[in-house]
Amino acid sequence: MWNPPATFGSRWIAPVAVIMPNNPSLRVLLAEDSSLLAARLAELIRRLPDVDLIETVDTEADALGSIAGSRPDVVILDLHLRTGSGFGVLRKLARGGHRPKVVVLTNFGLPEYRHEAESFGVEAFLDKSRDYFRLPSLLRGFAREHAAGDN
Repeated sequence: MWNPPATFGSRWIAPVAVIMPNNPSLRVLLAEDSSLLAARLAELIRRLPDVDLIETVDTEADALGSIAGSRPDVVILDLHLRTGSGFGVLRKLARGGHRPKVVVLTNFGLPEYRHEAESFGVEAFLDKSRDYFRLPSLLRGFAREHAAGDN
C-alpha cells in the first residue's frame, strides 16, 4: 500500500522508491581461496557505490552453486581455488545457463592462462600483483553499464 508523500512546508517529498528507477546495484560474487585477500577485496568492493558483494566463496563447487542460485552480475574469479579451479567455473559457464561478466584475478598471469581464460570470453584478466588497482575502475564501469541497462 502506497502512503502519500510527506510534506515539508509547501513542498512534498516523494518516497525514494518513487524517485529511484528500479535499478538494483551491481551484484558481485568473489571466488578467492586466500582469506586475507578475500577480506581485502571485500572491503574494496563494499566501498564502491552501486556495487554489492553478495557472497565470497573459495571452491569451484561453491562458486558454481552461488552463480546458479544468486545469479550475480559479475564474478571476480581466482584461477586456483581451495578445491577445483577457476577454469572449471569457466568451462561450466561456457555450457550455458546464467552467464555473468567474469574478471579473472590471479597470481598466475601466464600468457597461456590469459589465452585460455580469454577463449572463455572473460571481460578482464588481471594479475594480482600488477593489475589489482584496475579492479575498482572495472567494477565502476560495469555498475554504470548495469544502471543504464546494458548488462
